[in-house]
Amino acid sequence: MNDPSDGTHRAGRPRTDGGADAIDRPDPSEANVDSDVVRLETGLEGDPDGVVRLVLDDPDRRNALSREMADGIVDAIDAIEGSDTRCVVVEGCGPAFCAGGDVAAMAQLQATDLPLEAAVRHVIRNTARCVRRTAECEFPTVAAIDGPAIGAGGALALACDLQLAHEDARIGFGFREVGLAIDSGVSYFLPRFVGDNVARELVFTGEQLDAERARDRGLVNHVYADGEFEEGVREFVERVASGPPIALRASKRLLRDAGGGSLSTAIEREAEAQAAALASQDHREGAEAFLERREPEFSGR
Repeated sequence: MNDPSDGTHRAGRPRTDGGADAIDRPDPSEANVDSDVVRLETGLEGDPDGVVRLVLDDPDRRNALSREMADGIVDAIDAIEGSDTRCVVVEGCGPAFCAGGDVAAMAQLQATDLPLEAAVRHVIRNTARCVRRTAECEFPTVAAIDGPAIGAGGALALACDLQLAHEDARIGFGFREVGLAIDSGVSYFLPRFVGDNVARELVFTGEQLDAERARDRGLVNHVYADGEFEEGVREFVERVASGPPIALRASKRLLRDAGGGSLSTAIEREAEAQAAALASQDHREGAEAFLERREPEFSGR
């Protein structure tokens, strides 16, 4: 969707001198990723401060999750960890968001002397780790889906916190079309989005949903018409990025962890996170802004 610009950065991971919510966090523009198929973009015209674009840039292969692509995604998220990032937008370059697993690589592995089970595990680990790393990113993440998100590509989109779709986008989990069972976390994410029954339908039939039906099923948050997608994404992301960073990171952790525990455990975790948020400058600013009837200006401290 975007071309390389002066906001493109490549290479190692920024250093942090404190915990996850240290006061002095490095600027995300210091983060780089050494990859030919994944790039980080910051400071793009129209983007608010703290927004990082994680761009899948292998359009000839429709941004398939090759080993190189998976490595690049993991390295990119590692690179911004601990930075002053407020929101990460995951998007694809070219006509697809992500066409799923690298089918060519699967075929090549089967042609080697590697036992079939070992070959399958190798491919699954490759795609699953980048999906898992995306879900574990400490910052709010937004999937900007402007084309097909299929199979493992659909899982990558669902691993983000929020999903925004172009009207021409499609999402599907048709692993059956290549004779495979679901993987890459689909069995985890899909029922949580659409419920068990609809998840079975989508997996068993291999149906691909257009953007409107995906929204109706709960797989995407918003759909934008042609010509309105980029501006719609930018406005939505600006709203997310304008929030209090410490509180939003804590809220993300709480929402992520709540599904696997009891209500009492969730309440205890909320109390711990709220104590940290209450001690922040952002809370004081938010309270003062509320009383003064103005928009707050959160600093991430």
